[in-house]
Amino acid sequence: MLNVLANRTYRHLFLAQVVALIGTGLATVALGLLAYDLAGGNAGEVLGTALAIKMIAYIGVAPVSTAFASRWPRRSMLVTLDLVRAAVALALPFVTQVWQVYVLIFVLQSASAAFTPTFQATIPDVLPDEEDYTRALSLSRLAYDLESVASPMLAAALLSVISFHSLFAGTVVGFLGSAALVVSVTLPKAAPAIRRGIYDRTTRGIRIYLSTPRLRGLLALNLAVAAASAMVIVNTVVLVQAHFGLTQHATAWALAAFGAGSMTAALALPRLLQGIPDRSAMLGGSAVLVVGLLLGAWLDRYALLLPLWFVLGLGYCLVQTPSGRLLRRSAHAEDRPALFAAQFALSHACWLITYPLAGWLGAKAGLLATFIILGVLAGVAALISMRIWAYHDPDQLAHSHDDLPVGHPHLAEHEADQIHEHVFVIDDLHPRWPKA
Repeated sequence: MLNVLANRTYRHLFLAQVVALIGTGLATVALGLLAYDLAGGNAGEVLGTALAIKMIAYIGVAPVSTAFASRWPRRSMLVTLDLVRAAVALALPFVTQVWQVYVLIFVLQSASAAFTPTFQATIPDVLPDEEDYTRALSLSRLAYDLESVASPMLAAALLSVISFHSLFAGTVVGFLGSAALVVSVTLPKAAPAIRRGIYDRTTRGIRIYLSTPRLRGLLALNLAVAAASAMVIVNTVVLVQAHFGLTQHATAWALAAFGAGSMTAALALPRLLQGIPDRSAMLGGSAVLVVGLLLGAWLDRYALLLPLWFVLGLGYCLVQTPSGRLLRRSAHAEDRPALFAAQFALSHACWLITYPLAGWLGAKAGLLATFIILGVLAGVAALISMRIWAYHDPDQLAHSHDDLPVGHPHLAEHEADQIHEHVFVIDDLHPRWPKA
């Protein structure tokens, strides 16, 4: 898997991702402490609102920012967004009112909503070989999982010698380090895009996404992933500390078990995907999530929670990691940023549904019912995906163009009067998926 780091451009981009993630992790810890410092017992309300603002920024800003991103060189755009995020992190220690936190979080997450899809869409151009790209996806997943473990440990160590306000300095260093690493390499130029109206540019990614059967299947799987991960993220502390009466350390170990399951799957995926299709791996992962959630209804002691969370981590990664491969094969290079932005927005829309659902059900209906309801939701989503995303999913499809005149350049290119076959993606000449 590490062979892919021999590519200097990708190596620097990967390191940029890692240092930015560590900085973000430190900010997450510091933000919780800042909320308590400002709001005391109402800190949970502040953090909940901040999380909602984050999701709204992700859903609303990502497609809009991508619509204008084609006018900027990629490197300049990524560096500018890193500098914006660093400036916000620099300002956070000085806030004195809760509303100031909300404004700064919106700016920070809006910059992230523009940065992440652009960054993700750059990697397929840096690594055009599919096996290398698969290894890069697995490394990216490992980076996210390691950050979830390493950042809280680093924050705990730093808090023994500095105040929580100083943790934001680590966030600033992370974003500045990311910017420096991006500056140090030359990125491939984005494919030239056709000039379009603002509405067309803003909605193009979502229209391609929803017109492609395999991506509609991916959207359903996003909901299954969101149901399982919301149960873990929202209710782990409730299970461990309220239900089982254990400590914060036990909560940390449970979250680490989920991360360990995800990392294990990430290490296995490059080899696994050489032998089975993406659809089989991802639907298999969704089945693991469904079974794991339903088994949670019988969870009666902490010793069973750790292996259950490990299994859910496995299923989570099996669904999440190959999604980049689906996006890559479902659009022309010039449309990839818009498509990655659509995936970013739509997947976070699923979390915007399941995060409050997991919290509300846990508080009102009990944890047993929450496991069952979220398990059923994930199961329905997986069945919808299986129905929408056909087992036989070739890249090349036979189709016709009743709307094109004989001799049109596209038909001439493929030496056909009407019916012909080539790699099929949704674009200006192919606005609808051909019927089987």
